[in-house]
Amino acid sequence: MRFPARPATIPPQLPEWDPAWSRIVEAQSSDGTHAFHVLDTLPTLRAAGLEPEGTIVALHGNPTWSYLWRRLARETVDAARSGVRVWRLIAPDQLEMGFSERLAHEAMPTPKSAEVRRIRDRIADFDAVVRTLFAEAAGSADAAVTSATTTDTEATGQKHPIVTIGHDWGGVLSLGWAARNTDIVDAAISLNTAVHQPEDAPVPAPLRATLAGPMLPTATVATDWFLRVTLRLGDLDAKTRAAFRAPYATAQDRWAIGGFVADIPVDDNHASDPELQRIGEDIAAFDRPALLVWGPKDPVFVERYLRDLRQRLPQADVHRFETASHLVSEDHDGAGLVLDWLGARFDTTAHAHRDDEHSRADEHSRAEAAPAGVRADASTSATSDSAGVRPITAILDARSQDESIASVDFAQNPAQQITWRHLFEVTTSIANGLLDLGVRPGDRVSMLVPPGNNLTAALYACLKIGAVAVVADAGLGPRGMTRAITSADPQWIIGGLPGLALARAYGWPGRRISVSPLGPVRSRLFSVETSLTELSRTDHRAELPAPAAEADAAILFTSGSTGPAKGVRYTHADISALAAVLARVFDVREGTGLVAGFPPFALLGPAIGATSVTPDMSVTKPKTLTASAIADAIIAGRATMVFASPAAYRNVAATASALDADQRAACDRVELVLSAGAPVPLELMDSIAEVFPNASIHSPYGMTEGLLLTDIDRAGVAEADATGGLGVCVGRPIDGVELALAPIDANGGSADELVQGPQAQGRLGEFVVSAAHIKSGYDNLWRTTADSARDSLKGLNWHRTNDIGHIDDAGRVWLEGRLQHVVTTAAGPVGPGGLEALIDADAEVSRSAVVGIGPVGTQALVAVLDSEGTSLSPGLAPLELTARLREQAREAGFDLAAVLVAPQFPTDIRHNSKIDRSRLAVWADSVLAGGPVRARV
Repeated sequence: MRFPARPATIPPQLPEWDPAWSRIVEAQSSDGTHAFHVLDTLPTLRAAGLEPEGTIVALHGNPTWSYLWRRLARETVDAARSGVRVWRLIAPDQLEMGFSERLAHEAMPTPKSAEVRRIRDRIADFDAVVRTLFAEAAGSADAAVTSATTTDTEATGQKHPIVTIGHDWGGVLSLGWAARNTDIVDAAISLNTAVHQPEDAPVPAPLRATLAGPMLPTATVATDWFLRVTLRLGDLDAKTRAAFRAPYATAQDRWAIGGFVADIPVDDNHASDPELQRIGEDIAAFDRPALLVWGPKDPVFVERYLRDLRQRLPQADVHRFETASHLVSEDHDGAGLVLDWLGARFDTTAHAHRDDEHSRADEHSRAEAAPAGVRADASTSATSDSAGVRPITAILDARSQDESIASVDFAQNPAQQITWRHLFEVTTSIANGLLDLGVRPGDRVSMLVPPGNNLTAALYACLKIGAVAVVADAGLGPRGMTRAITSADPQWIIGGLPGLALARAYGWPGRRISVSPLGPVRSRLFSVETSLTELSRTDHRAELPAPAAEADAAILFTSGSTGPAKGVRYTHADISALAAVLARVFDVREGTGLVAGFPPFALLGPAIGATSVTPDMSVTKPKTLTASAIADAIIAGRATMVFASPAAYRNVAATASALDADQRAACDRVELVLSAGAPVPLELMDSIAEVFPNASIHSPYGMTEGLLLTDIDRAGVAEADATGGLGVCVGRPIDGVELALAPIDANGGSADELVQGPQAQGRLGEFVVSAAHIKSGYDNLWRTTADSARDSLKGLNWHRTNDIGHIDDAGRVWLEGRLQHVVTTAAGPVGPGGLEALIDADAEVSRSAVVGIGPVGTQALVAVLDSEGTSLSPGLAPLELTARLREQAREAGFDLAAVLVAPQFPTDIRHNSKIDRSRLAVWADSVLAGGPVRARV
């Protein structure tokens, strides 16, 4: 079958495409002059009187074309018109792709066909087009590089940056070009791509099927099967899919799609394999800033390719869009992310809180502390001076000869007690054993061990050698844990049998270590190399490697109650600061007994010198903690301090009648009761006080990103309730925490400007905090990290909590929900928590959620009540109850449009208390429109 040549053409009118961007460029490549269709925003910019201050050169993959970059083109032009840096975008259609020239061919493409355009040719094509346009802009070929890299105003001395971006096979090609042109290239960005195919890993199934013999030309050229399947890997509407297919209507149009697939090296016998290997080596030598944008649901460019890229580009920032697939820029705002990153890198006015030199130094220190392939994101938090930070293991090491009880684990049967001396010996032996096994400082170790002595031993052994603990608790469920652990990409797994079984079933990364010896059969089944028991017999070395204060210590995953769970990065300095805060604020001394029914704090015992007791309960089901279990834990640890979640305390109060005399006496000796995970209402505090009559009851407010931020005691809650304030009062900031407010606008967004003091009082806003013990960033989420810490008030580094509310004139913090749950009524934005607190006070209501129905800015307030534990039936609430609640809302200044009763409330598993208002809003909207009442929420 013969395929004739065809000249380059201009695309037809397409959605989101500006015809002014299109041009035909003739460029001299490795085999002659060819005509390329190019997306170029320079004419549009100059028509607006703007000259480029930076150039982005973009390369699409297979089977897309420059249409892939239309949103980036629009964003760059719009941003330039708004007064920020003017970026020119150059995005050629690769030869024989998109609307570029088609060459003549005599047959269908095959991997050995001489007509297939090889990787080296495509890089040469890209180079030819880019340099031709640079020369054109400069007015001569000799001035091309000068014009491309400097502004027209020499007096400024400011560099004109060139940045590459690519996707799919365009990603590796553009990275290769960037690595070979570091004299003019300042940074590189890549979306899902691959550089190296490991010998011991199969080619991904979709690609393997396409490459199989006669399937290649059939799937890619004779039909548009490959094209259609690719376009299904993104969130595209029909018009957008049609636009991507526009250049590929016939077999002649699609020849290069097949040729591109045929040129994919799957082994070292392929003609392009040597060139791909050279490109990989070149990329590994590229030392300029880089950004890797990833869609983890891609069935072709799977996690091992991202891991390889991170090894080659350890300096790269990473941002994972957890719900995105192959066409990541179609699924999410990739263009906005790119411009944000470029702004942070190259604009002196954008992201003013980031001092560029400090940021780069911080990144290099993290890169040195992390192993190859485990690149920590650039942190926006200040790093700590190692000399001024007390090591996390300092108290444990100092008590190496102490025979008093350090930890009691009721998860063991019978309960297991270990002394400080034994804990020191075990953790030191395991640390040495891990080093002998090959664990290195910065290696990530996934902890699939329930809270208790085994987890404590594994964690502190890792901390002693600078390995990074990855903690994603079972409350996320198998799918949530898979997403979390895969994103953290640990090199090692330490697990009990349930954790190892999940790791095997879901293919979690990491070499395996079991808690206890499994025997030869099960060890092979779960790919286990050794056990903590075996490692605990390792001889001690004279000295273990000392981790730096700014090195990562742990990746703790959020609950996932408001979207995919995020990995929160804590350095050794951060955790040391947290331990110091806990000890200072709650007067925890060495020897204090602490019953920890709240897992994050069970692990802090050895760091603060407290005797930790893990009660008999299921960590994923807080309601399994009974009064008898907590009393037995108090007795075993001689505890005077108890920490648990509100859901756990409710069951403790409900089962208190089962306590015997000794257990009641133990509860009487408790001096301090802490509850975290959700605000604690006064009625629950009163119930807790009946179980612990001599204790001071506190409810500190915090989150995974900052575990202790404010505090309030029982008397403070009673005082706040008496004021009739809206929302839930969580007290005042603890010592060392700076609090500010970002006011909410009419569209429900929080302002860039922060306010404090009298300016913040009485206004609805997002709470923003700064403290030494808050997170250093989010793992593999560059944009999320930047967005959460983009402020510079007082020169501090801040964390945007996403929690909303107000500060009263007494300086108390009142929570009114989450930023994404703000209801934008015609009268102004409303935090749902304030109205919910009023509704929940009604005797017929167990709990409620207030949601907004309708367009932004004119939403109606709708109250949704939980039917569980009440006599209410799903559907419209009883008229009398509705009238009463609407009247109460009206007195508080709210117009409540409707009251509904839901069949169930969607909540997160970890706390069993955080309500998913987004799902309830969808359900409520459907019911009010006449949909089924008992539909799944």
